Parts: sequence; structure tokens; C-alpha cells
Amino acid sequence: MKNRNLPLFKVFMSKEASSNLNEVLYSGNIGQGPKVDEFEKKLMEYLGNPYVNTVNSATSGLHLALHLIKKLDTQGRDEVITTPLTCTATNFPILANGLKIKWADIDSNTCNLCLADVRRKIGPKTLAVMVVHWGGYPCDLDELELIKKETKVLYGTDLHIIEDCAHALGSKFKNRMIGNSNNLCIFSFQAIKHLTTGDGGLITSSCSKFHNKAKLLRWYGIDRTTSSDLRCDQNVFDWGFKFHMNDIAASIGLSNFQHLDWIISTHNKNYKFLYSKLKTINGITLMEQNDDDYYSSSWVKTLLVEKRDDFMRKMKDYGIGSSKVHGRNDKHECVRDFKCLLPTTDFVCNIMCCIPCGWWLSEEDCQYIVDVISQGW
Repeated sequence: MKNRNLPLFKVFMSKEASSNLNEVLYSGNIGQGPKVDEFEKKLMEYLGNPYVNTVNSATSGLHLALHLIKKLDTQGRDEVITTPLTCTATNFPILANGLKIKWADIDSNTCNLCLADVRRKIGPKTLAVMVVHWGGYPCDLDELELIKKETKVLYGTDLHIIEDCAHALGSKFKNRMIGNSNNLCIFSFQAIKHLTTGDGGLITSSCSKFHNKAKLLRWYGIDRTTSSDLRCDQNVFDWGFKFHMNDIAASIGLSNFQHLDWIISTHNKNYKFLYSKLKTINGITLMEQNDDDYYSSSWVKTLLVEKRDDFMRKMKDYGIGSSKVHGRNDKHECVRDFKCLLPTTDFVCNIMCCIPCGWWLSEEDCQYIVDVISQGW
């Protein structure tokens, strides 16, 4: 068996990107301009949601989402229930907004937030719940809506749900696109995501109130649509950030966007191939696969593996990328004050490993992965 080089992640870049980018670079307009507008229109149509605002990173989008709901809160709530299994970019914006983290455990079948534990931990100080659609597999949005209603009855408060959709562009819950819910949703266009702009992000909302506020605050709090001398003429009533996307990033995004359906469908096809072949192998537990209600963008394939370190060494020896991808966030010194018992997180993080299923893999590559794993480790 000849070894291959099958990375866990790979940057997709359209062949048209360089010429399209070159046009922007010498256009005299490389800041936020017509390419950003064009890119946002594409994203509106794709998600079926008119309330979209591009930003310069998903981290900025999460920071802005938390900033918005904190400013609108009049009840002094300061707790955000969140998952420990994610990139720190999900949770550090909570701290940056002066809010407190309350960890909830994860579901070992999906690596998503355990909604039963969320229920147990909601109280009168809960401002928001932060969920991550791990690997692109959606959280149960119906159950989250029910939790919002229960919270209103119990405490008289409006619970906000923030969806970290960094892995989930193109995912669907009950045939509805992720990013088109009653929640604030944040996507990543970072280098190794399904759609990259080099770096960038997107925040979607469900109403004009959040949409207009996010549009204003992503650029200092200045309305870009009303004044020819933007910085000098306007009186800023609500200060904001420098979180906007520019035309350079948007141009790359537009070039790659035309390949998005193929990228996601190939990820999904490879994921299902690996699922069908690996489900009978001893020592491996696969994640939940419910094709009736959940369509996953299949960003990466997550396994629970006995003797994980041995498994990862075997993958490396045969040229197959593998990684934990994200470590648990509750281990860091900066969140020491929020430590709590999370038994399922303990269990999963000790045996979790991700392998590739991306657009760069052929069916032969996927079979090679299966053959290597079938030999044992």
C-alpha cells in the first residue's frame, strides 16, 4: 500500500480568484465597496435571509453579536451558557464583553452542546446560550426554541441564542438553511473553511433591528449610506468597531462562491462513504447520522477512538491527517473562575479524533483511509 499525502484541511482557491482580485487591487477601491455589496447579495440569496452583514472574521461577528444583546438587555443578566469544545474564538468574545461563562456539557453522539444540561443550568441571570454546530452537524433548533419559551415562562426573560456556524455553511436543519433561524448566526470564511475570503465572517439575524444595528456598529457606528464625508459630518450616537469586510476579501469570496455547492456536496459524499465503511470497525465510535432532519456540511469527520494516540501515530505514518482540531476551552487560566464538572466532555476529549473528508479526497483516497484504519492500530 503506497502512502499518500491526505491533509486534514486544505485551502480551496478558485482559478478565477487571481484575475478577479487583480481587477480590485487596481480599481482604486479596496475598502468596503461594491464587491462587499455583491458578496452580501449572493449570501442573502444562498441562505434565504435578507439580514446579512459581512465582517472581517467570525470572531468579530461573535464579539458584535454579544455586544448587541448585552446593550439591549435591561435586566442585568451577565451569564452565557456555552460549550467547552470549540475554538477559543467562540468563547473569548464572552470575556471581552465583560460577561460570565457558564459551561454546559456536550453530547457524545454529536459533540454539540447537550441541551438537557443547558436546561439544568439556565437561571434568571442567563443572557444567552452559545451553540456550535460541530463539524457542520446542526444542533436541534426546535429544542432550542422550546428552551427559549420555557425560559420566558420561568423567569420572564428573553433568552438569546447565538449559533457559531463556523463549520456549518450549507448545513440544514429540517430542510432550512443554518443561518436562517430566529437566532443570531455567525459564519467563518477563514482559510480552511468551505468558503474562504482569506479571512472573514458573516453575521445573520432574524429582524431588521439587529441587522441595522450590526451594520452600523461594524464600522465605528457611522452610517455609510447617508454622508459623503463619513467621518466628519456625522454625530455618532452609538460607538462601534472596525469589523467590516473589504473588497479584496469579498472578491476572493465571490470567486470561490461559484464552487460552493460542489465543495459541500463532495464533503458530504466523502463523509457518508467513510461512515458506511468505518461503522463496523472495532475500536471506533462514529457520530450520529440522521439524514431525515439534519444535513451536515461535513467540514470534518469526528471519531471516538480507543487508544487514540496510537491511532494518530498510525495515521501520520500512512500520510493521513488527523487531529483533535479543538481542545477544551475550560482548561485555560483565563477561565479558571468558571470551572465545573463536565463528565461527557472529559470522556470525549480523551478519545476524540478527526480525519479528513474534504473536497480534495477522491473515492480512492477515502478507500485508502478505510484500508489503513481496517488494519488496526
